[in-house]
Amino acid sequence: MTGDRFENSPLLTDLAFPYRFMSAGKDSHECLFLLHGSGVDESTLVPLARRIAPGAKLVAARGRIPQEDGFRWFERISPTRFEQQSILVETAAFAAFASEAAKRHGLDLDQTTFLGYSNGANLVSSLMLLHPGIVRRAVLLRPMPVLDQVPATDLARTRTLIIAGATDETYGPFAPALVTLLSRHGAEIDARIIASGHEIGDPDAAIVRQWLAGSADVA
Repeated sequence: MTGDRFENSPLLTDLAFPYRFMSAGKDSHECLFLLHGSGVDESTLVPLARRIAPGAKLVAARGRIPQEDGFRWFERISPTRFEQQSILVETAAFAAFASEAAKRHGLDLDQTTFLGYSNGANLVSSLMLLHPGIVRRAVLLRPMPVLDQVPATDLARTRTLIIAGATDETYGPFAPALVTLLSRHGAEIDARIIASGHEIGDPDAAIVRQWLAGSADVA
């Protein structure tokens, strides 16, 4: 997607989260919800998403918690500890937002991929565990578990790709715990570790693109 096309996608502010809706102009049922990392905004994952799925419709959402010059999805206590009430409130709000945005734009959430990076990935995993049924396919880039208390959720119909960075010293050590947690709740997990730190780029895009092609074959 070119910069001009992104700028021509207005920021919509009448639902719970500000967001931009982008279509590649093709009659495609493929859709990605994009949840950015901390301290940035909804624009940052769009180039990666276009490398992954050039023809997909994109819902690029913006977190509601200000951080520096950007935003995040819920409050943090430290880099690896998070304010639990904030997680509960923001996750519930996003569950409603996802359903409302899907209805508005004619999207099928069962055929939608929720792609989150870092803090955005943590919001997606919380959404899976706290509001089952919204997310059926998730891509979690550089995630970690964030919930202190996890309900008895059945994720048997949820397919999840987790990509951790081998040299990600902050989040990387926690990725195996998230794999175990989601697996115990029944999710189908594909876990990868790549030669990267916390940053994301072309190796992630290649893995996600291949994984989504396999997901389509399964569907």
